[in-house]
Amino acid sequence: MERLDHLEHLDKDLVDELAQVARETVRDELREQTRKQRRTATLYAASGALALYAGAAVALAIGLGLAAGLPGWAAALITAALLGVAAFVLRGMARPSTHPHGHTAHRPTDPDHVVGGSAPATPPSGLGMPYPPVPPVPPGAPGSTPHIPGTDYPDAPHHRA
Repeated sequence: MERLDHLEHLDKDLVDELAQVARETVRDELREQTRKQRRTATLYAASGALALYAGAAVALAIGLGLAAGLPGWAAALITAALLGVAAFVLRGMARPSTHPHGHTAHRPTDPDHVVGGSAPATPPSGLGMPYPPVPPVPPGAPGSTPHIPGTDYPDAPHHRA
């Protein structure tokens, strides 16, 4: 019997050692993946910053080109309007389209402006039901609480005389 107890102790040591090796392996793998992701994120951030500066240079070039024939304030205003229109178009392209022809569907958020008095097919928030369900009969009206068979209790307070 002592021999078996000794083997049980060896098994526990082996399991502990294997668990430690597995933890170290997973930790090293995660560290390596994090290092690669950090490098990728840094490159994307640098790319975005350079694209922002390139866009500013293009906007400046457009403004200076317009300023050759217009006053400076008018050239700046036209450049700002062009950038605003471009931003609006890009925002529209980024939104998910629900219409088969690529147009975004109008989703009313005010229940008073819903056509036909019904809620929109999809909730504005994308979570759960858009509005709470409306019961067919107002609360407290006759017939508003359905009768459930087997719930008539003669000793209930409302049946006592």
